[in-house]
Amino acid sequence: MTVAEVGGIAVAGPHIVWDWNGTLLHDIDAVIVATNASFAELGFPPISLETYRDLYVVPVPKFYERLMGRLPTDEEWLVMDETFHRHYWAAAEDSGLAEGARELLADWSGAGSTQSLLSLAPHDKLVPLVRVHGIDGHFVRVDGRVGPSHTSKAGHLVRHMAAMEAAGVTAARTVLIGDAVDDALAAAHVGARAVLYTGGSHSRASLESAGVPVVDSLAEAVRTARELAG
Repeated sequence: MTVAEVGGIAVAGPHIVWDWNGTLLHDIDAVIVATNASFAELGFPPISLETYRDLYVVPVPKFYERLMGRLPTDEEWLVMDETFHRHYWAAAEDSGLAEGARELLADWSGAGSTQSLLSLAPHDKLVPLVRVHGIDGHFVRVDGRVGPSHTSKAGHLVRHMAAMEAAGVTAARTVLIGDAVDDALAAAHVGARAVLYTGGSHSRASLESAGVPVVDSLAEAVRTARELAG
């Protein structure tokens, strides 16, 4: 249950906010394909997975700045963003869940704890894909991005957490599991904890710069989240 009674006082239980892309969804191959397609539109050479993970940062225009040596112009950004999403969503349909994700979600729910999903993927694209994988029933809330794609997660997490207050979810017992430094920054912004997973967009060295636990499997991420949430 979300809220337990201890001595007549309501106590919120542990809660995980899951990231989607690169965390629950193992889509890094689709991301690289789409990224290189967007670069090709402007005549830039393709990059490797290692380079991507070393340089990736949110908001995404800053990532392009690291690769191009300058921020893209507004016109370049529109071309690259449209190309990326067109190629990404075509490839994402073939992406599966990360190893053990389905079982971990079921076990966390089965233990009586709550979890939700927050992604910077467009909301109207995210929700159907989560349903296709058959895991939507594990979440008390699923939120994708509404609005521009060049944003960080912090503001979205503020709204996500506020929407779950009635369900007894509190930042003090919430852990965000993600694959990007931006996930850790967003968690700190709302007073939650974070665990970062190396299977997605960042190198381990990049993730360790956030100063939060870094793990190599989702199973380890959940174990760590349980410890952090108390």
